[in-house]
Amino acid sequence: MADIFTKEKRSQIMALISGKETKPEISVRRFLFRQGFRFRKNVKSLLGKPDIVLPKYQTIIFIHGCFWHGHSCKRSKRPTSNIEFWNSKIQKNIDRDKKVKRELQKLGWKVIIIWECKINNKRNFEKTMDKLTIKLRSIPCYA
Repeated sequence: MADIFTKEKRSQIMALISGKETKPEISVRRFLFRQGFRFRKNVKSLLGKPDIVLPKYQTIIFIHGCFWHGHSCKRSKRPTSNIEFWNSKIQKNIDRDKKVKRELQKLGWKVIIIWECKINNKRNFEKTMDKLTIKLRSIPCYA
């Protein structure tokens, strides 16, 4: 199936997608703050510039968009035009994500990935946040 947009229009659309301060990130941060967790966001000094850093728990949270990070769900369906480009781009993202996670773990950080599809509606969001809260509360504090 061919793309419904011209190459120029598709490029324009993709350029508008923001890499930070996304709705999923904001939702997770608001939830964590209401639960009493304190964090830093988009920490430039850490590899991968994590979305959320909880120093007290030595934990990092990345909120990944399913398309951009190659999740195995229906939201990550790749474009049918310029297939080679998209496969290469997304594979590089996947490889970079693995490297970043591995390096952060070597430095003693716990790394949690939250996928966009797991928080895309109220029921999924609540379920995922419940699991996250349980996981965070089970981690010994370092502060």
